[in-house]
Amino acid sequence: MDIRANGLRFHAIDEGTGTPVLLLHGFPDTGRLWRRQIDALIGAGFRAVAPDLRGRGQSDKPKGVDQYALPLIVQDVVGILDALRIERAHVVGHDWGAAVAWLVASLQPQRVNKLVAISVGNPAAAPKPTLQSLQKGWYRILIQFPGLAEELFRRDDWYLLRELLQGGGDADEYIRNLSEPEALTAGFNWYRANLPVEQLLASPPPLPPVQSPTLGIYGARDLYVTEDRMTASARTVTGGWRYERFDDAGHWVPLEQPERLNRLLLDFLP
Repeated sequence: MDIRANGLRFHAIDEGTGTPVLLLHGFPDTGRLWRRQIDALIGAGFRAVAPDLRGRGQSDKPKGVDQYALPLIVQDVVGILDALRIERAHVVGHDWGAAVAWLVASLQPQRVNKLVAISVGNPAAAPKPTLQSLQKGWYRILIQFPGLAEELFRRDDWYLLRELLQGGGDADEYIRNLSEPEALTAGFNWYRANLPVEQLLASPPPLPPVQSPTLGIYGARDLYVTEDRMTASARTVTGGWRYERFDDAGHWVPLEQPERLNRLLLDFLP
């Protein structure tokens, strides 16, 4: 289905009835990331809503780096909830979707029942970079070069993207989506708008504490973000903190360990 929110058109999966669960994906995913969670949530009596976020999948792709700043994307999420007449929802996010989920829970606490953040911790708790985090996040520097980054990622049948994924995620589906006009630049603009090089040593943004009960999940084999960015988030939560470490998963927990993740969600969300 399509939804109009915050001046844009968003494609979204909206299935089931009962308490809504809003599922927010990251890059290079779309709402399809959650396909294995949606069935489990619907079967347990929840309503599952999984939009393609701004610039991704079948949703609108506004031009300009400034169009991908996280405050605008928080407005998108609130607008999607409004369009679906959802006053409060559980919010589950992965990767960039986790960063958005943290901000929604912090800045719009009246809209969030419980929060689940996978892989990425609260931006307000981000520690200074370590050698390990710099090594894991090197591609974020490359992305800051408009035009060059796009050309390099497309070269040799998307060799660089395939190498970065190391077999994780849905490579062929990502390439199909990112081959659409403006799609790769729109995806990269999330990084350009929110992780410019000059902010590498900046202090974390001051944000209100998260009042919602929160579950943080991290895959120990994650190639892109370090565990300390998730565990440090505990101090930003006043509504109750639970942490789960998946020793046998990498970055794409929803795809790599769907059954364990589903059990956790169904245990935590009611």
